Amino acid sequence: MRRILGLLALVGCSSSPAAAPSDDGAPYTPPSQVLADRSPTPPNTRGVVTAETVTGGLVNPWAIEFLPDGRALVTERPGRLRVLSPSGQLSAPVTGVPTVFAQGQGGLLDVAIDPQFAQNQRIYLSYAESGSGGAGTAVARARFTGTALEDVQVIYRQEPKLNGGGHYGARLVFDRTGLLYVTLGDRMNWRDRAQDLSMGQGKIVRITTSGAAPADNPFTSVANAQAIWSYGHRNVQSAALHPETGQLWTVEHGARGGDELNRPERGKNYGWPIITYGVDYSGARIGEGTSKAGLEQPVYYWDPVIAPSGMAFYTANAIPGWRGSILVGSLSPGALVRLELANGRVTREVRYLGELGERIRDVAVGPDGFVYVVTDSGNGRVLRVKPVMG
Repeated sequence: MRRILGLLALVGCSSSPAAAPSDDGAPYTPPSQVLADRSPTPPNTRGVVTAETVTGGLVNPWAIEFLPDGRALVTERPGRLRVLSPSGQLSAPVTGVPTVFAQGQGGLLDVAIDPQFAQNQRIYLSYAESGSGGAGTAVARARFTGTALEDVQVIYRQEPKLNGGGHYGARLVFDRTGLLYVTLGDRMNWRDRAQDLSMGQGKIVRITTSGAAPADNPFTSVANAQAIWSYGHRNVQSAALHPETGQLWTVEHGARGGDELNRPERGKNYGWPIITYGVDYSGARIGEGTSKAGLEQPVYYWDPVIAPSGMAFYTANAIPGWRGSILVGSLSPGALVRLELANGRVTREVRYLGELGERIRDVAVGPDGFVYVVTDSGNGRVLRVKPVMG
């Protein structure tokens, strides 16, 4: 299961960086006040790791999750769930998957296994669901038989449902107590709702396995906000727990610039769309600047963006020098991004696999200690990342 770091503290000030191109190549002058550390945009590194194809022929795979027996579950955005054997054999689609809204960025998205999977065989799926008003993120749980899903129950729905095909969020992460974090995107055209506690957009929620709000959530006395853990998010598609501290960490998409590494804490406001290190795709300013009292700063940000999706904390030993690193998938420019940490800050960023020209949609550490990534395309693959042997 995915796990991610959590001992970093929020960082202090750094000097303003020099101008850098935006993600579409246009010049962009950074804000005059910079409070978070900025990625230096390192070039692709070759010759350290290699990627071998485990399986192919997938249609826009979105997530990979390993089962205790070494098999893996793989989602395809059009609405299929597959089982991948350790030898690379891909099953027929698992039956019983809920109907998904497979338009735009929507479809079947993340998959997670229950912390008590060995006893209850439960898995959890996040997906885009259509309904009155449009579509939104939903979470269902089911019992996995090996070839089918049974006892399927929808345990959470993002409300209200809205028109538009983007920004579902939809990453699933269990904490150490068995509670489930669900990331919810702002649904693209509805960014202001990220600041409205009565709306489900732009939030991270924390729920039980039946979908109830725990009594220690921060907004249990606020109508329609009982499940909310943190707010002011744009589109979080990378999330995991630190394996030692158990803290939740995320990476979220910015607009043109402003992808963020965050540590979402109880009841805090992460600023979107009031503050951001990015600008709109038109080049127009978003919000009030890069900082404001009462709004949280990211630990680290990217401009140009990496378009983050998928995240893991590397705790194995199969790839020398990687232990303790954060691994993040990049959709654009396309890479496996590795972050080294020291004293609560990102001290080094290294990028790999850029030569493949692939959109890396998810990242997981396999039982063999190697890193597995899925590539987002109409002919998507599962790749095994291994060190180059000298």
